[in-house]
Amino acid sequence: MFLSKKKSQPILGVDISATAIKLLELSRSGSKYHVESYAVEALPQHSVADKTINDLELVGETVGKAVKKSGTKIKTAAVAVAGSSVITKIITMPAGLSDDDMENQIQIEADQYIPFPLEEVAMDFEVIGPSEESADRVDVLLAASRSEFVDNVVAAVNLGGLTAKVVDIESFALENAVSIIAKNLPESQPKEVIAIADVGSNTTTFSVLENMKIIYSREDNFGGSQLTEEIQRRYGLSFEEAGLAKRKGGLPDNYGSEVLEPFKENMMSQIGRAIQFFNASSQISNIDQLILAGGCSSIAGISELVENRLQLPTTIANPFSNMTLASKISINALSNDAPAMMIACGLALRGGG
Repeated sequence: MFLSKKKSQPILGVDISATAIKLLELSRSGSKYHVESYAVEALPQHSVADKTINDLELVGETVGKAVKKSGTKIKTAAVAVAGSSVITKIITMPAGLSDDDMENQIQIEADQYIPFPLEEVAMDFEVIGPSEESADRVDVLLAASRSEFVDNVVAAVNLGGLTAKVVDIESFALENAVSIIAKNLPESQPKEVIAIADVGSNTTTFSVLENMKIIYSREDNFGGSQLTEEIQRRYGLSFEEAGLAKRKGGLPDNYGSEVLEPFKENMMSQIGRAIQFFNASSQISNIDQLILAGGCSSIAGISELVENRLQLPTTIANPFSNMTLASKISINALSNDAPAMMIACGLALRGGG
């Protein structure tokens, strides 16, 4: 269930993040994608924390609201578990085994690779290709997670009226979405090494892809909730009121200079520090392109600030920039939401369209 098998019918990408359910339906004609429907529905505070579902009923109810808001007729979904809850390992197996034979062999050998009791684990595998070790062996990607993490995301979408057909890993979904963005970068721009800084509500995930495969990932406790909390503290608002004011505006004149600009500087510094950590641990000397994702990357002027300070070509994530949209979808609304839709997009790409 974790990994991409044969593509079939269109499937909803459903991203359960800390603050919202993000739902996306794509269709495909040739090499072109079309956005059929999408929705972003805010989650009640604390219903998801540290990438763990704390209140299944509330999350399921919010999935149902997102389905209704989107107007989609699709009832099957692809969901993801966080990479931090998944063990992945590349193993070699004899070439020529059927899927059933390979699965049986992996089950027999799995306790060598997985440090949990096998009855508590959900596993899947995907053949990557011929092994460099031997011509008669293949490399196989093995993915395993504690069953409770998988069961929770599956149960949440079930409560929302959907059936989970694919359980993916967030990092794999991110690779899918970045590959769409990379195709839209100018041909003249090098893109062998792409970094993506996903600044969410509580966590910044910094990942580096080489030839469209993630080779490095790091998480830091920094996100948009820190800006919300400062608005709350500075202007005497509730957390919900502060979040609404952050999105909709209407804050005092000093908000830009005294609250927002310092946050942007802090965000830039966090990304710069993440790049330094990567440079210190890698043989790769240059990042060709930086993509800013997550809700915070929609802040006006942030990409220019990051690009100027870090001297690195920087773009705001928008996997939909070269897609056509259904007439019911607002171009402006989707553009605003696009940076936070990367996981949902990567999951929706699991469907054949």
